[in-house]
Amino acid sequence: MQIKPLADRVVIKMVEAEETTKSGIILAGSAKEKPQIAEVVAVGPGGCVEGKDVVMYVNVGDKVLMSKYAGTEVKIDGVEYTILRQNDILAIVE
Repeated sequence: MQIKPLADRVVIKMVEAEETTKSGIILAGSAKEKPQIAEVVAVGPGGCVEGKDVVMYVNVGDKVLMSKYAGTEVKIDGVEYTILRQNDILAIVE
């Protein structure tokens, strides 16, 4: 199944959280923070949203930094995705 976001929405797939800290301590599942870096899987066309023209600045394959509790999580074919508006993306990670 393929997801095609509408308007200014973006579909992202979360990057796995680190299993260990920099000092080598292994983290339990409950101790891990929700990752905020994700890979863009699909991008909507932009256009006119709420009376304003929206230009899409992200592309498929970009790594992005997103707001902590942004978007709606969905599970399709056993894979978890998050659908959010472009303005919930804070930065592109290079």
